[in-house]
Amino acid sequence: MSASSYRVSFSKRPNRASGLFVLTLIVLASAPLWAGRQDLRLLAEIYAYVALASLWNLLAGYAGLVSVGQHAYVGLGAYALFALTIFAGVHPLLAIPLCGIIGALIALPVAALVFRLRGHYFAIGTWVIAEVFRLLASQVSALGGGSGTSLPAAIVVSIAETRQWREDLIYWTALVLAAAVIGVMVLLLRSRYGLALTAIRDNETAARHNGVPVTRVKVIVYVVTAFGTAAIGALIFLQKLRISPDAAFSVNDWTAFVIFITVIGGIGRIEGPIVGTLLFFLARQMLADLGSLYLMILGVIAITVMLVAPKGIWGLIADRVGLQFFPLTRRVIEDNSRPAP
Repeated sequence: MSASSYRVSFSKRPNRASGLFVLTLIVLASAPLWAGRQDLRLLAEIYAYVALASLWNLLAGYAGLVSVGQHAYVGLGAYALFALTIFAGVHPLLAIPLCGIIGALIALPVAALVFRLRGHYFAIGTWVIAEVFRLLASQVSALGGGSGTSLPAAIVVSIAETRQWREDLIYWTALVLAAAVIGVMVLLLRSRYGLALTAIRDNETAARHNGVPVTRVKVIVYVVTAFGTAAIGALIFLQKLRISPDAAFSVNDWTAFVIFITVIGGIGRIEGPIVGTLLFFLARQMLADLGSLYLMILGVIAITVMLVAPKGIWGLIADRVGLQFFPLTRRVIEDNSRPAP
């Protein structure tokens, strides 16, 4: 009598969508050869939002941690960059990963505090923490206090000798960061932690009773997200060359827009933030001249998408076409290779 066992597996065959994604990365990496300076700055901004939205998607869409205070780590990374380059003499590009490490270290005590909260209390708690960071930054007189400061010219020149080379290096750094964020997410979600996150998102109580280390998994995701968000914040303000508490800890720029991007693109899907970012920048380019009406239109778009396509634009496309750039769907496969007991 033979016995069958089962195993969980991913599809390992490369598909056309994955090939198209790799080709797109190659074309984007060559952008300094064919794009103008303003185009490079716009593309770098797009990459930053893709990375920020992807990290928030990992936090909320997979771990179920709906934070409205991620601008805390954008501002923290930005101020860490200015402090490391001005006071410690660290090269600006080398300071970016160091800012990520600082963000991750600070995220540990923050997680110990906010993880005591649940649901909407957790969301409010993360926003309060971000406001505390903003108020603390406004008290740092060495970095301009409430009015902020600019990066000294000597530090800017240290990035590269010419302005064009500086623009190119910052552009490539933004592209590498965005690709690294997506790559780490794919690896994480394809690991056993991906299964744990799926279980936690579906039913946290059941996951805990089945032996999933819920708190540890959430802390890991929160710290990884803080690392990436702080590094991206450092890059954003390296490109801006000036910082202030209100700009660095802007809830609109670094949290509200990020949530909007993830929701319209498709929360809980890696492709969602990419699609959402492209739609957001398209809307911004077309509607930015309308002033406050622009924000109202974004709100109408978000509400419409949530009503018509609750899974987001990419979720709607994926359900109808079955297209998947990043194969994360697990399949249960019968395995007859094991001998019968």
